[in-house]
Amino acid sequence: QPVGRSLSKRLVASGEFSQAEVDELETSYLKQLDAAYDAAKASEEAAKNPFEGSSANQQPPYNFKGLETRVPKETLHHIVKKHTEFPEGFKVNRKILRQMTAKLKAFEADSGIDWGMGEALAFGSLLMDGTPVRISGQDSKRGTFSHRHAVVYDTDTRERYSNLLDLSEDQAQFCVHNSLLSEAAVLGFDYGYSLDYPQMLCIWEAQFGDFVNGAQVIIDQFITSSESKWGRLSGLVMLLPHGYEGQGPEHSSARLERFLQSCAENNIQICNLTTPAQLFHVLRRQMKRDFRKPLIVMTPKSLLRHKACVSAIDDFLEDSSFHRVIGETDQKIAKKPKRIVLCSGKVYYDLIEEREKRGIKDVAVVRLEQLYPFPHSPLAKIIEASPNAEVVWCQEEPMNMGAWDFVDPRIEKMLIAIGAKHKRPNYAGRAAAASPATGRMSRHLAEQETLINAALDLKVEGVRFVAE
Repeated sequence: QPVGRSLSKRLVASGEFSQAEVDELETSYLKQLDAAYDAAKASEEAAKNPFEGSSANQQPPYNFKGLETRVPKETLHHIVKKHTEFPEGFKVNRKILRQMTAKLKAFEADSGIDWGMGEALAFGSLLMDGTPVRISGQDSKRGTFSHRHAVVYDTDTRERYSNLLDLSEDQAQFCVHNSLLSEAAVLGFDYGYSLDYPQMLCIWEAQFGDFVNGAQVIIDQFITSSESKWGRLSGLVMLLPHGYEGQGPEHSSARLERFLQSCAENNIQICNLTTPAQLFHVLRRQMKRDFRKPLIVMTPKSLLRHKACVSAIDDFLEDSSFHRVIGETDQKIAKKPKRIVLCSGKVYYDLIEEREKRGIKDVAVVRLEQLYPFPHSPLAKIIEASPNAEVVWCQEEPMNMGAWDFVDPRIEKMLIAIGAKHKRPNYAGRAAAASPATGRMSRHLAEQETLINAALDLKVEGVRFVAE
């Protein structure tokens, strides 16, 4: 006997309902079901927007159009100055104040804007444009490597102050939160935030890139596939500190290869940047586009204080947009080099430092700042200009990790298409390994020296793997 019948008999027997009332309820409910059925059948026969009545959305397809992301110098100067201004009587830690004052002097002398200030200029300029910014992570207020100081504390009272909330009277809201050590929970929350508030630059930052391991289910189930599965659009940004500095397997890799393996249908954007200005432009580009795609950024650690990893003011003023590929910038390098070394991220600085030390003039170094969607056109133009050059991909990660498996077939296809002399790229990097990195500094340095030598030394030909 149906549960509903049995329950109705008990209600009538108890005197709580009469039989007439029970019959009326049943008749009314069946009428609702019939009406819903008729409506559903009618809607099937009529042409209908598949997104109607749902939270799914359609958006313009991904495109590579350049966007105006530069900001007037006066605005940038205003943001930098605000970093050294505090409420009357507010006592700032002397070391922090010294850092901020040095950044202001560097800007005014145009002696180099570092990564932390490039990020602050991106945040500040978006806030003054009316775009709210939110960032959360395990040490986001200070920055894991003390490069941000988005919140400072009075040394006596512990009162908090954020100069990014004090840029102008009509600026947008800035939110920064130190989060708990539950990556899946926090990233899931921030992903949801990005869905419901697409007008905000929403950022999740890992303390070290490998901390993203604890949130892998959120990445696979939602971030990389939600648009394809459900039409749910997210512009979430993930900042993942990545780079090999001898800190061992748990503090070297943000598992770039996992993100690249998930790339298809222009679902996400993956960048491994080398300059503060590039970070500035990519964050502003993220909010200026008419579509939303998650942005994964491999951010640096040692480069935060590297003397060469700085940008001139003109890099923020003259360049109208983010550069997906940066060609050789040293005028002393031959216009028709014998070898073109392609790389991405921190290893670029190791390569140019060693190249300068050895006085090499016939090896060009080209940076892929955006790995996906792959920058076919700008990269092909660079390689076409030197069709006889050998092409080498150099990376710090083991051969079975990093970008090698992703870029190898794409570069090969490109070399064949442009009729290059060498039809395949060669590889310079660590040998395949089960662990992302060694835990011994001496071994790390030996491996790094070997892969840099393989990339730059023209006597080393046909390199398939190194540093066994």
